[in-house]
Amino acid sequence: MSARSVDPRPGSLQRRSAARTAVVWNALREVLDDLPRPASVVDIGGGTGGFAVRVAELGHRVVVVDPSPDALATLSRRADESGVADLVTGRQGDLGTLPDLVPDASADVVLCHGVLEIVDDPTAALAALAATLRPGGTLSLLVNQRHAAVVTRAMAGHFTAARALLETGSPNGAGTGAANRRFSADEITAVLDATGFDTEAMHGVRVFVDLVPSSLVDLEPGAAQALVELEHAVADRPEYLTLATQIHTLATRR
Repeated sequence: MSARSVDPRPGSLQRRSAARTAVVWNALREVLDDLPRPASVVDIGGGTGGFAVRVAELGHRVVVVDPSPDALATLSRRADESGVADLVTGRQGDLGTLPDLVPDASADVVLCHGVLEIVDDPTAALAALAATLRPGGTLSLLVNQRHAAVVTRAMAGHFTAARALLETGSPNGAGTGAANRRFSADEITAVLDATGFDTEAMHGVRVFVDLVPSSLVDLEPGAAQALVELEHAVADRPEYLTLATQIHTLATRR
């Protein structure tokens, strides 16, 4: 058996990563393309700059706020290698220190991807993000979706965890802390409204990509691109939203 069929290859990992992020990036890029350059973008929890560097490559200024100095060091190297070091700034911190790192009402766009699941108080977190945005600014919010996680755990035989997720949004049940919290679309819409946002669009992310065997995507000619196109085709269809691993929401600050 060849190494190709045994070991993950960098190209394989990149194609699968592209399938996972394509829906979010395309929706975000439509927002960014409508803004004058350079717009002010804040990426909270942006880590190593997977989105931040791409945003900077469009000509926008990006501040990445992340608690990890190692991640910020990688961000700096990536921005330098991509020729956008002058547009990307890393600042160590989190949502609790955000007011000290970014002035109120200064951002045109805020990215909050994969952060709301781990904060103690999602409502307070979104209120802090609203304060950072100028009125009319856009929040790009990416969260793990509850219903798909229930199905995944049930299929793996973890029935107690699936029931806990179904009823409380956490695999460990109510009162067990913020880790691994999941959200439904209705919950996201409600908490955004309560914190001063109007929901403009909601997309299902990773409807199929986590279900398709890697070997099929790697070895079948054209499969990776076809998978990306399929993800795009179902992203804004409400009947597929509950099947998505994640929900991406674009919301405007009132």
